[in-house]
Amino acid sequence: MYTLARAFARATNRAESTVSRLSTGSGDTFSRLRRGHSITTCRADRAVQWFSDHWPAGLDWPEDVPRPAPRVESQRGEAA
Repeated sequence: MYTLARAFARATNRAESTVSRLSTGSGDTFSRLRRGHSITTCRADRAVQWFSDHWPAGLDWPEDVPRPAPRVESQRGEAA
């Protein structure tokens, strides 16, 4: 998820905490993960789906990260 968060933050000129809030619903998720905390697999999967759904046009998805199919707008929920 860090790879996605860093690339997304750079491409959209947003802070990591903002990307964390948008993708997981909490602005400190990524900093907590770096400190050794964990999140559920379900929450991680929802965050990766959020990135896939909102990935900037023209930005290559990282090759080493499996990408779920982006959902159409009507299927999107709120932040993970």
